[in-house]
Parts: sequence; structure tokens; C-alpha cells
Amino acid sequence: MPRILITGAAGFLGSHLCDRFIKEGFQVIGMDNLLTGSLDNIKHLFPLKEFEYYHHDVSKFVHVPGQLDYILHFASPASPIDYLKMPIQTLKVGALGTHNLLGLALSKKARILVASTSEVYGDPLVHPQTEEYWGNVNPVGPRGVYDEAKRFLEAITMAYHNAHQVETRIIRIFNTYGPRMRVNDGRVLPAFFSQAIRGEGLTVFGDGSQTRSFCYVDDLVEGIYRLLKSDYAQPVNIGNPDEITIKEFGEEVLALVNNPAAKLTYKDLPVDDPKVRRPDITKARDILGWEPKVSRAEGLNRTYEYFKEVVKTE
Repeated sequence: MPRILITGAAGFLGSHLCDRFIKEGFQVIGMDNLLTGSLDNIKHLFPLKEFEYYHHDVSKFVHVPGQLDYILHFASPASPIDYLKMPIQTLKVGALGTHNLLGLALSKKARILVASTSEVYGDPLVHPQTEEYWGNVNPVGPRGVYDEAKRFLEAITMAYHNAHQVETRIIRIFNTYGPRMRVNDGRVLPAFFSQAIRGEGLTVFGDGSQTRSFCYVDDLVEGIYRLLKSDYAQPVNIGNPDEITIKEFGEEVLALVNNPAAKLTYKDLPVDDPKVRRPDITKARDILGWEPKVSRAEGLNRTYEYFKEVVKTE
């Protein structure tokens, strides 16, 4: 039975990855310091013999006894509300945490996949974004703590690959959504759903003309699985190229939730907020045979069912 360490295991993406790899016949070690994750996301796994849990901050030395075949590094604050509140921790997990896990991969001869982000492209001057685009990032702006943490993560991962021949994989994740997102994590979809369900104003920044491309979590997990199993070491975009403006997205959520008290409200655009975001997934299609399968309408319906229950019990 192959053994895999998943950091950030109690988070939104990490918990779905734990589910998938157990289903695929792996022994899964979940690691999280619960800074932004929740044990509620993985409590269903604790009775399973295929699952172990370590409460640990990967910014400190990481020790895992025994055989280790794979590592998925998904530990990091990922929403603006989190990384703006915890800038030092965000930088540390991207730098020290990644360094520690690459060292573990080297010592265990394990293959490691690290989670980067479309934020490495910053406020892009190239659209859609290809992996060859180097980005337009403000390193000292408020979003720089997340953007540069992930750019360093990519750089040190490639350094370990080139200098120590560690088997590395780099995924650049575009906007992803689905069940287990935190209601108040500050990202657009949970904000819109929770505000619409409560009958509040849906907060649109600027005039809502900025675009995003939303990928359902099951599609993302499939892309991660395929990339881990591939022989490709350069970064790969995984996301849904179906682009939509934030205003149009808010209108879709309003139509789905159908709460007459809810409506769009407008606030000033945050500093360095990207105006466009859409992945070029040519590499994922050609190398991994991957593309998203879940339509936005279907994904939003599934996610709405989750948020209805969660917002009700707040």
C-alpha cells in the first residue's frame, strides 16, 4: 500500500485529497496545524485504518517515521482574509514549510507535488495565462505575502529537482470551489452564498467587471492526481477556462438562492486585485489528458446544498 503525506489535510482542498487518495488505495497521513483548517472536514476519516493524523506546523521540522512514497504540500492560508491577517505565517509556510517538506522528500526518496496558485501571475498582462508567463506581481503590496510565498515555493522546488534530483511536481491552482469551503473565508463564492442565504448584500468590489474562472473541486482533485502520477516536472495550470465577470457570477448566485432580500452591493476595489483570471490549460490537456467535466451550473447546485446546511447552523 503506497503511503502519502498530505499537508493542509484539514482544509478545503486537503480534506478532499485525503478522501481521493484513500479511495485510490493509499495509506494517508494527514498533517495540519488547524490555523485555517477544521477537524470537521476529516472527522469521517478518523475511524479508518488507512488514515493517520498529525497535528503539526510544517514551518517547523517535519518528521514522519517509516516509508513515505508521496507528499502533497497543500498547507497555506489561501484566502485574502487569511493571508492579510496572517502575513508572516503565510510567508513561512511557503518558504520554511516547503523547504522542510522538500528535505523530507529527499531523505525518503518520495515524489512531492507542491500547490502553487494562479496568484503567481499577479494582475496579469497576458490573457489567458500560460505557464510560460512570468507574471505582474507587486512584491511589497498587501497581496505580495501570498504571491511571493508561492513564487518562492516554485523556485525552491525546481532547485531541489535540479540540484538533488528530487521528483517534484508543481500545480498552479485557479479559483476552486465546492463543499467544505469556510463560510467566512473571504473568497468570492462562500461570501456570495452566505450573503445570499442570509438575505444580505452580495459584496462586489469595483464595478464587478473583473473576471474569474471557477473550477469545481472534484475536477481539481482529478487534475492533481493525474499530475502526481505523471512524469512532468514543470508547472501546470489546473483550472476551468470558463471565464465570467464577478457581477455575472453574483447574478447567477442570486438566481440560484432566490432570496428576494439579497442583492448586489458595491465596494471599492482592493489594492492589486487582478482584473482578469483565466487559465490556458493546453498543457493539462496534452500532458495529463485532463480537462474539467463539471459545469458551473452543476457545481454551484452541489455547493449550494452544502452552504444551505452550514449557514443554517452558524
